[in-house]
Amino acid sequence: MAKRNTITVEGTTINISSVNEEDYICLTDMAGGKDDDTRAADVIKNWIRNRSTIEFLGTWESLYNPDFKVVEFDHFRREAGLPTFTMSVSNWVDTTGAKGIYSVKGRYGGTYAHRDIAFEFGAAISPVFKLHIIKEYQRLKEIESDQYNLEWNVRRILSKTNYKVHTDAVKKYIIPKTRYSAAKEWLEYADEADLINIALFGCTAKQWRDSNPQRVLKGENIRDMASINELAILGNIESLSSTLIKSNITKKNRLKIMVETVQEQRKILDEIDIIKSLKKESDTTYIDAKKKESPKLSDHNQKLKKGLNYNPKDNKKWLNTDGLEIDNEPEKPIGDKD
Repeated sequence: MAKRNTITVEGTTINISSVNEEDYICLTDMAGGKDDDTRAADVIKNWIRNRSTIEFLGTWESLYNPDFKVVEFDHFRREAGLPTFTMSVSNWVDTTGAKGIYSVKGRYGGTYAHRDIAFEFGAAISPVFKLHIIKEYQRLKEIESDQYNLEWNVRRILSKTNYKVHTDAVKKYIIPKTRYSAAKEWLEYADEADLINIALFGCTAKQWRDSNPQRVLKGENIRDMASINELAILGNIESLSSTLIKSNITKKNRLKIMVETVQEQRKILDEIDIIKSLKKESDTTYIDAKKKESPKLSDHNQKLKKGLNYNPKDNKKWLNTDGLEIDNEPEKPIGDKD
């Protein structure tokens, strides 16, 4: 089901429908804001038959729609502007396979267009109206971004609280049995922290630092770059790890249980909200993502996400094929302690 939102521009309420995480703005509402609602359809029809509109729509579809029928588009473009040329949204979509604009009936019915196209339509209504709708749309996105960042901050605080529960378990049940001297007991805490890092992120804190020197210079660590969903899972497996430690479960079996738990919880959470599965880009911005039948990103966003994730070197494998054991013993890691 499409997500819905609204903005108010010059006293007119305009519906926004989110399809596959892309926003489509109601042109019918926009046209009704400057003319009588009953004339909105005529306003849209007059706009879409314009030659410059046809060229703009065709260019947009050529950029973002691989199934766009260019031959049919060229036919419309040659005829556009002639006195006998007529065009409707349904005709445009049915003939060219366009995806940037569509019409629906019933509740929330009307003509909707991708935000890029809607802004162009706003300019046709009036330049001032276009500026107002862009401003209100940006304000809506800022509010949504703030909501994601607020949740990220809360999750980060909770994960630090759960870390205390985890370190207490290490102190009571592992430190008394440690092979390290008192001066090196911190290595046990680091080892246990990295057990969680491997289960969740697929690498140790040291491996992440070696792969992300610029972020290290900024004072960031592996957990500062986690997604909202990863922070939720992190808090859960920190609590789970403390319980497993108290139950005297071996390190190998604890890793196996945590890996299975991470996989199960990640699948559930990512299906709920794909944006929350992405790494935190900055203090104010999350990367946009497209949600398909199963959570998948566009090629562009996959590259962005891949660039934020740690990718071990091809000639090193820290986990076996089941993702359970470290093949080669790495240098003693210095784990993050929050």
